[in-house]
Amino acid sequence: MKQIILHPTYFPSISHYVAMIQANEITFEVEDNFQKQTNRNRMYIYSPNGLQMLNIPIKHNKDKRQKFKDVRIENDFDWQKNHFKSLEAAYRTSPYFEFFEDDFLPIFQKKQEFMMDLNFEIFEIVNNCLGITLPFETTTEYFHKIENKTDFRYLANGKKDTFINESYIQVFNEKHGFLANLSILDLLFNEGRHAVAYLKKQAL
Repeated sequence: MKQIILHPTYFPSISHYVAMIQANEITFEVEDNFQKQTNRNRMYIYSPNGLQMLNIPIKHNKDKRQKFKDVRIENDFDWQKNHFKSLEAAYRTSPYFEFFEDDFLPIFQKKQEFMMDLNFEIFEIVNNCLGITLPFETTTEYFHKIENKTDFRYLANGKKDTFINESYIQVFNEKHGFLANLSILDLLFNEGRHAVAYLKKQAL
């Protein structure tokens, strides 16, 4: 039985979904300290100009350390409008953007206070769009080393995640070539529910 542990991230990378869809048991790390410059609050998409990072601003705590589950979103910046406009520019002409658009609109319309809550809400919406159910548990305390699970927590760090997935047709392929391991949205908008079979075939 394949048991894994990983972080809840903002519109997870394809590598995250490869790990999760091939696992028997999923545990999300929710007791760790927040780390900057990770996919906890950012994702990568394929824009008309190539690779684009979308980052959610957070409220910085005066204390140096704070748990990720306590991190609040800085909603004074209109990040939701900017992110949705970027997604439209990137994927409006993709085969499945309009099919799934209404499922994702609430993420960019209502205000969410906590980053982790937003990530879990996104996780459920993406799973519904893919037509899959991925039951999970959450941690109750933090362990630096994990004995009984495959530790995929490093996948939240784009610099450490070097996964290269098989190519599929992307909107701007002819302009910039294939870009690997983007947000799951890139795969979903280009492949629709065919993405599930694709994810099951990838080797992480």
